[in-house]
Amino acid sequence: MKAVLGADHAGCVLKNAAKQYLIQKQIEVLDLGTDSDKEPVDYPDIGIKAAKMVANGECDRGILSCGTGIGMSIAANKVRGAYAALCTNTYMAKMSRLHNNANILVLGGRVMNIDEALQIIDVWLETPFKGGRHARRIEKIKAYEDKVFLSNINNSNGRVVIIDHPLVQHKLGIIRNAQTSVKEFRELVEEIAGLMVYEITRHLPVEKIEVETPLAKAHAKTIAGKKLAVIPLLRAGLGMIQGILKLIPNAKVGHIGVYRDAVTLQPVEYYCKLPGDIEERDIFIVDPMLATGGSSTLAIDLIKRRGGKKITLVCLLAAPEGLKRVQDTHPDVDIYMAALDDHLDEHGYIVPGLGDAGDRLFGTK
Repeated sequence: MKAVLGADHAGCVLKNAAKQYLIQKQIEVLDLGTDSDKEPVDYPDIGIKAAKMVANGECDRGILSCGTGIGMSIAANKVRGAYAALCTNTYMAKMSRLHNNANILVLGGRVMNIDEALQIIDVWLETPFKGGRHARRIEKIKAYEDKVFLSNINNSNGRVVIIDHPLVQHKLGIIRNAQTSVKEFRELVEEIAGLMVYEITRHLPVEKIEVETPLAKAHAKTIAGKKLAVIPLLRAGLGMIQGILKLIPNAKVGHIGVYRDAVTLQPVEYYCKLPGDIEERDIFIVDPMLATGGSSTLAIDLIKRRGGKKITLVCLLAAPEGLKRVQDTHPDVDIYMAALDDHLDEHGYIVPGLGDAGDRLFGTK
């Protein structure tokens, strides 16, 4: 376990004691300061920084302190993915982990003594999350966070939609598992893509028709003459294409080949073949992993240069960085995803993600 510690001037004595205690327990510690109770320090600066490190996965847990703990807890809980619990006794510490899965413990340096604080820390570190009905409640908090995050992104025209249907989320959980076989991974990606079709085609216009049933004439509906195109990004996009075509089999299919330079992380085009009437079609770009956003942005550029107008991007997973890049560059594009993950690591991979989608689809790594 790696823990980040932080305190303002009123909580630094408690923080320093906690640091020594954690080191004795052989827990790796990252100390953000402050180390003096003489000079005033603004708690939001340290609290928000520590919360970001926990939310981004740089540290497993965080322990923060200020005079009462109230300020630090307010600051830390402004960060998406940070769940800070202000605890004044061991029972609160236990329940904050057991029922709330708190990843940050907040203590008041002026309202408890060192021994009390260390007991609270010990219980908090040792108590696991119970899950079950409590996991459902935590997921509701995360869903609200995602909704707020998406509403703050500059999407002046395009929709940003997370498809949270239980079947999609269930199958997504399986493909995230590193132990899932290539065969099962491939089948599930196709199934998830098929399920996502219902949502991504929700806004297609329909018109009324009249049909003859075995018993009588009836009014029905049909898609109003829309021409569709599905454009997978090679190679990972191929894993989703059949699931989509099973439900919209008359769609034309193009292909765009883009790879990410291993050093610069920038996209490089190597192939582009689109339907000749692409300007007349509603276009679905299929890119399983919206990571840095470079490949998707380049693909949208290529399609727009060839006359494409109504474009939707369909992904399994997205990182906030990639989502924002596409939205900033192409605010008119709708984006659909099964999940919005936490962040990108230093190699440009989505965390927690599911690894390299292409390698897992084709068994190449």
